Amino acid sequence: MRSTEKGTSSNIQADVPDLMNLRSILQGQLVLPGDPGYDEARRVFNDMIDRRPAAIARCITTDDVVACIDTARISGIPVTVRGGGHGVAGHSVNDGVLMIDLSLMKGITVDVDRGIAHVEPGVRLGEMIEATERYGMVTPTGTASDTGVAGLTLGGGMGWIGGKFGLAVDNLVGAEVVLASGETVHASADEHPDLYWALRGGSGNFGVVTRFDLRLHPLRQVTGGMLIHPFERAREVLQFYREVASSAPDELMVFAVLLTAPDGNKAIALIPCWCGEEEAESVLAPIRGFGPPLVDLVQTMPYSQMNQLIDQAAPPGRRNYWKQAFADQLEDDGIDTVIDLFDRVPSSHSAILIDMLHGATTRVAPDVTAFAHRNARFGFVMLSMWTDPAKDDENIKWTRELFDAMSPFTTGGIYVNESQDDRAQSVFGENYARLATIKARYDPTNLFRHFANISPPSVPSTDRAAD
Repeated sequence: MRSTEKGTSSNIQADVPDLMNLRSILQGQLVLPGDPGYDEARRVFNDMIDRRPAAIARCITTDDVVACIDTARISGIPVTVRGGGHGVAGHSVNDGVLMIDLSLMKGITVDVDRGIAHVEPGVRLGEMIEATERYGMVTPTGTASDTGVAGLTLGGGMGWIGGKFGLAVDNLVGAEVVLASGETVHASADEHPDLYWALRGGSGNFGVVTRFDLRLHPLRQVTGGMLIHPFERAREVLQFYREVASSAPDELMVFAVLLTAPDGNKAIALIPCWCGEEEAESVLAPIRGFGPPLVDLVQTMPYSQMNQLIDQAAPPGRRNYWKQAFADQLEDDGIDTVIDLFDRVPSSHSAILIDMLHGATTRVAPDVTAFAHRNARFGFVMLSMWTDPAKDDENIKWTRELFDAMSPFTTGGIYVNESQDDRAQSVFGENYARLATIKARYDPTNLFRHFANISPPSVPSTDRAAD
């Protein structure tokens, strides 16, 4: 990996004795620069990110995490935390830090009687779905199988079955958390309820979650897939998509995506997912019949297969710059703006995804969890991806132009899991003030500042967008 995308963390380094002591007590492995595996361990999903931690602690137990936090607190070395997956913004790795790597913590325990999955933070969505699907149960996830459970859940968790079962945060019933003090606590509606509230959408600002307790729902299969239309009909397709979204039952989720097909031609696709108990045919017939599409790939499949549907469109190792914005409506002028900008997209790997929020997700008030964007109805996800470092400026410029051009049609809110360099106030919205108060209680020195940072009132902001 080669890039000018460098970290902005302090250059404070831990004393060698501190790191050697940590190495001696870890049950996992401490990897230092020059050690075998160091370069692989610091590599992340986004190939633009080329940063060099002072040390990488590959934890395998909660005690390992506690040891890392204690070392950081005593020595003054900054920390970052890596879960199991994407982390497209690269917040999990930075120059000169102690990187707490949780990717080896892969435990999954399914409590069938209680309908709860206990999941460690290194687990990826595909791994979790495979484990729970054996029992005919799932929990809401995102839309790509290699996304990490930890980052997805802490940021909100929008995906294919959110209309029926809500966001991932709505299904988080408890969490084991290592705080900045080194104390391990359990957060739930009954224990540390303020921390529990903050974890459900406040991202990685409050501690290191070493176990997620996630509610499961019976679901054995879904019906979904891609319906590909010619790009020339994009306006008509997106207007139809707006109509479908306005009346969709809880069990139906539909995404729209502007993309470049393998043959090099631009296209517009609808991706429905039906998770209802009754037959999907009557519900999906109007969507499949519209156009009609050039290609109809809709079929009945396990949820695990649906969650792999777009994996190949966003593989690791590409250069990525993403922006996201929520919208109350899908206006005609906004549709025209999206189509016009995509017609000038510089990379054939890039895509614009439009997702919808409805049903169970929107029946939760914005202040019930830290996820503040319940009143939005659509999200625009600007997925800029390319391979040539010489094309960085061109692709980043296009993405920012698209984001700015869409601003008249959006709410100003931003989804933290699809944010790269946005201000925390935009990410957390009206919940920011309460989050800052909770931050002051659980992390008064702002140890956990590697994500969209919520600073306690007594500590200056480290918001990346302000740098």
